[in-house]
Amino acid sequence: MLHFHFCSRLSDCSISEEGYKALSSALRSNPSHLIELDLTGNDPGASGVKQLSDLLQDPNCQLKTLRFLGPDADEGCQYVTGIVGKNPLLLRELDLSEHELGDTGVNQISALLQDKHCTLNTLILKNNCITEGGCHVLAAALNSNPSNLTELDLSENKLGNPGMKIILTLFENVECRLEKLKLNCISIKDEGCAALASAFNSNLRELDLSRNQIGDSGVTEISSLLRNSQTLQILRLSDCSISEEGYKALSSALRSNPSHLIELDLTGNDPGPSGVKQLSDLLQDPNCQLKTLSFIFSSAGFWVLLQMKAVSM
Repeated sequence: MLHFHFCSRLSDCSISEEGYKALSSALRSNPSHLIELDLTGNDPGASGVKQLSDLLQDPNCQLKTLRFLGPDADEGCQYVTGIVGKNPLLLRELDLSEHELGDTGVNQISALLQDKHCTLNTLILKNNCITEGGCHVLAAALNSNPSNLTELDLSENKLGNPGMKIILTLFENVECRLEKLKLNCISIKDEGCAALASAFNSNLRELDLSRNQIGDSGVTEISSLLRNSQTLQILRLSDCSISEEGYKALSSALRSNPSHLIELDLTGNDPGPSGVKQLSDLLQDPNCQLKTLSFIFSSAGFWVLLQMKAVSM
């Protein structure tokens, strides 16, 4: 008896999640003949990749090659798989922290991040030796496929003010869905804080700028943005060289727009004699939604950590 095995090429055919679902159903009902399926250049939606990838685990399925990605994206996929041991197309969170990717590594994964088959919600690139050069490539990749990513962590890379400004262009894209941005210890200074305006006018709910030397002038710039913020709920500014003047600016901003921020971390800064009182008084304001306020103050030569929580009336 002759058995015919077929290849099906459907690249760049404007196939979306519904089409992937139909293909998956058809191949499950008649799984024995198709050995190669090419779907590069289509948009699978949230579940399309998983539905067809699951077919490869079916013992009755003869599908040997299931191609989603173009050559560059496929190379990036293999590169990431070699690091994490899993196919990144099946992940919602990708953590490449502590690997020395550098800008070259970012360039290798950029084509993967651009591909519609990559549906990551969380991308963690912490301490990966990324510089301003890598930011150009990363921002371009994420801007071309922005609709799924909700959390980005670039902490402990040497981005500086120029690199941060490049990353913040993501918020200029109307399709950007980022809600959490972590830029802890990325060597930004006070003059870079004005660039945060686009982030404060977006869907962003959590921002971590800890361990950057933004000082009072930087936090004053952030405070002016807080006055008009409608979505930010968590702000982390620990170890940012903020003193009494910066505490005053924050307190004033939160009094003028008190309804959204629920957590503020100021540990590792020096509030001076009035800073603690100014922010503590906010917790007594009936309009203030701040639930957790963390900071330290000096008492008899010792630094004391306070974590104050508002009491619901």
